[in-house]
Amino acid sequence: MIHVLIVEDDYRIAGIHEEFLEKVEGVQVVEKVLNGKEALEIIEREKIDLVLLDIYMPDILGSELLQTIRSLNKQLDIIMISAATEAKIVGEVLRNGVFDYIMKPVKLERFMETMERYKEVKGKLAAQKELDQSFLDDYFGYGSSVSIMEKQTPKGIDPLTLEKIKQRIHTLNNGVTAEEMGMEIGTSRTTARRYLEYLITEGEIKAELEYGVVGRPERKYHVKK
Repeated sequence: MIHVLIVEDDYRIAGIHEEFLEKVEGVQVVEKVLNGKEALEIIEREKIDLVLLDIYMPDILGSELLQTIRSLNKQLDIIMISAATEAKIVGEVLRNGVFDYIMKPVKLERFMETMERYKEVKGKLAAQKELDQSFLDDYFGYGSSVSIMEKQTPKGIDPLTLEKIKQRIHTLNNGVTAEEMGMEIGTSRTTARRYLEYLITEGEIKAELEYGVVGRPERKYHVKK
């Protein structure tokens, strides 16, 4: 379970972010606070894994609070959610090491992508003693080492991961769900579904609704024949 603290001076917006988090499996909101003082009190008292942190607060800038949080608990992860666009402030935040920076107003899809990626990274860091370059490239947002002469893929579609999925799906005669593919290649269901849907747009695979034993339809992906 990932324990989250929401630090946001607008309680209405904090409530929206909490509603977003309720859609993410394995996440629990510990508290919502309106200022930096309350945030530090919660961090010292409760088990917190992740802080969703605003910049503009009544008692202290989030960019300054970030440094104090780091001095209290270096293991905490932080995602900035703010309307701040000033290069000086944003640069200071990035230099202090945040997992992501999401600008307001926050779109649900963007928020969910960040949380799924965060869960994936946190899981890999906890499960593996050593990491390869591809993991670090994904974490820092670099593309793969594909030649610029090769076909370019859209943002969010890594060519190496795409190739891995293409190779794997051709070995599965009975098709595969997004969840199953995620387990096959070690990614989240959301990530696997994004790649599979991309392959549909490229005309390489197709999707069909199939009914399981309990009668619920499943979207299953097959190679076109």
